[in-house]
Amino acid sequence: MNTSTSTPRDSLTRGSSVPLAQQLAQRFAERIQQRLLLPGARLPSVRDCAQHHGVSPYTVVAAYDQLLAAGLLEARKQRGFFVREAASRPKPAARAAPAAAPADRPFDATALIRGMFQAEAATSPGLGTLPADWLDLPMLQSALRKVLSQSADALVLQYGEPGGDARLREVLAQRFVSDLGIAATPAQVLTTVGATHALDLITRGLLQPGDAVLVDDPGWAIEYARLTQAGMRLLPVPRGADGPDLAVMERLIAEHRPRMYVTVSVLHNPTGQTLSLAAAHQILKLAEAHDFLIVEDDTYAFMAPNHAPRLSALDGLKRTLYVSGFSKILTPAWRVGYLAGSAERIEKLTTLKLLSTLTTSPLLERAVALCLEQGQLRRHAERVNTRLDAARQRAVRLALEAGCQFITPPQGLFGWVDVGVDTERLAQRLLDLGWLIAPGLLFSATRRAGTAMRINFATAQDARFWRLLQQLRQQP
Repeated sequence: MNTSTSTPRDSLTRGSSVPLAQQLAQRFAERIQQRLLLPGARLPSVRDCAQHHGVSPYTVVAAYDQLLAAGLLEARKQRGFFVREAASRPKPAARAAPAAAPADRPFDATALIRGMFQAEAATSPGLGTLPADWLDLPMLQSALRKVLSQSADALVLQYGEPGGDARLREVLAQRFVSDLGIAATPAQVLTTVGATHALDLITRGLLQPGDAVLVDDPGWAIEYARLTQAGMRLLPVPRGADGPDLAVMERLIAEHRPRMYVTVSVLHNPTGQTLSLAAAHQILKLAEAHDFLIVEDDTYAFMAPNHAPRLSALDGLKRTLYVSGFSKILTPAWRVGYLAGSAERIEKLTTLKLLSTLTTSPLLERAVALCLEQGQLRRHAERVNTRLDAARQRAVRLALEAGCQFITPPQGLFGWVDVGVDTERLAQRLLDLGWLIAPGLLFSATRRAGTAMRINFATAQDARFWRLLQQLRQQP
């Protein structure tokens, strides 16, 4: 837990047998190894780095020289020092000088995931999940006990059904109709190992390497990374308060003939915005006219109003696929997700699921089904949303007092904030002080730096963070 707003968590150690320059080089090295810094990242200027760490410019130059010698940096005339691409680095001699990393390019998708696993919620305003103390552990324990006491041996001792637990698919189909207006039968529902697995099945089953895919910009870094790794060509569409920029979307469609559009229509990550009904109608018209699929990621469904426009409800799952899961509302430890689509597509994706994971956990899926059937999940979601409303009000007040502005109206779990300074550099300074943020570059399909960052309203409650942020904003 942070106890100071001015002393770096990993300050350089004076009087150590390890020279200060080597300590500084080692710190950068660790960050590059942890993927907190990426190829192409620019290091701070010698003067800025010396001032930030309280050392002489000579010490910084010596540290940068070590990183250059190790092949981890390159010097660009009149521009500074940059992290070198891994492919262009010389093979290090056995135990070369400290492996290194630069201090001024952002976290990538991997870095954000590492932060989710490693950082305390109290020091992670950029976290992507609810704090652990917001979750209902007794409900989870009770559901598991009931499953173990009531279920046949087959549920615990054998593989699950290929399509997923029949009881969960039945209750999901009922929820689709009653709460979301999506007409789907249990046969049109496929369970997965979290929503990310569902998105991956769709990519591998319905796309080919080289296909063009429309994505929101800003959008979710993990989705960018996943699609790129699968060989897809990303077509970023600017995302505003009402949805994507339709003029840009039409132009990209005409030029590139995309096969798919992947979007978070409700409580979009990172802006928190929800697609307007008019925009949803226009997107479906474009999909019909130009023959592309729409993947609707509704990961934050339990934090959103049921009446919010869902593309899948308007389209009837003809050319849409609906994806969601329970890790954001129940617990990240229960990797239970699902997707819904036409019977033909679900059959194809079920075969792919069998080849990739065989089946999913029938025990956890039945426990989730119980939480849904008995209304426990609905009541838990209502409590979370009440608490989130209060947290959002406090975080907004703290952000405004710190001189920040909200780019889009605050809604849902995340806020999209303009801090007025480069958040790529700010992220490194805050990391030195023990705070993990999510800089805007993470959410840019083109890795464009800027002054935006995403905050998690539930984990951005500490006034010390906002005071520190205000101090750093005022520093050169």
